[in-house]
Formats: sequence, C-alpha cells, structure tokens
Amino acid sequence: MGMQLRVLTVIAMVIALISAASAASGTATYYSRPYIPSACYGNQDNGVMIAGASDAIWDNKAACGRRYSVRCTGAANTRPHPCRGGTITVEIVDYCANCNGTINLSQDAFQMIADLQAGKIKIEYNQV
Repeated sequence: MGMQLRVLTVIAMVIALISAASAASGTATYYSRPYIPSACYGNQDNGVMIAGASDAIWDNKAACGRRYSVRCTGAANTRPHPCRGGTITVEIVDYCANCNGTINLSQDAFQMIADLQAGKIKIEYNQV
C-alpha cells in the first residue's frame, strides 16, 4: 500500500509540473452584464463562467466552445496585488476584436481570481 501511494504521488507531481510548464502567459480584462455571446452562439445563454477570445486565441472561430483554465499571476497595471488566488475554468463564447487582453473574462469569472478594481491582470492559461 505504501509503495502504491508513493507512485501515485510521483505521478500527480509529474502531471502538475507538465501542466504548469505548458501554461501560456497573457493578460485578462473583463466585461460586465448583460453577457450576450454573439460571435459563437447568437444570443444563447451560456452561464456566467464565459469569456471572449482575442486574436491570440480566436483561431478563425475555432476557439468557440473551447474551455480554458485561467489563473491570475500578477498586476498588469498600477494596481498592486490584484490576485485572489485559485484557478477558474471559462468557455469561449465570443470574439473580442478590440481586446486589451488575451482573454476577456465575464465580470463574474474575473472577480473570482482578481480584484475588479485592477481592470487588467497578468494570467497563465491552459486549454482544458
């Protein structure tokens, strides 16, 4: 039993390291309600854990429906210590043509990982 636990622990550590190593860096901004995801699904309600994709990840509409794990890593402006910790998962439901960030999170999603007053944060993100 002890050996199996050690093996599982090592496997979990390797998976965590691979995940962290493959994370992309970028920035995130947010938008307020009403959430109307026009580019991917018309006016369909996709909940609140959603985001718009900038050109960096849009991929000619292939980003629609992709899910990303997003973690705040620091300030992207003068607001000190904006991160709350933790990771969120969002679904791409819209295109953000004039984004000031890589991912334009819904306000609900943004405030789970960062202080809204920051407006823009540095992030790490992975497709899940």
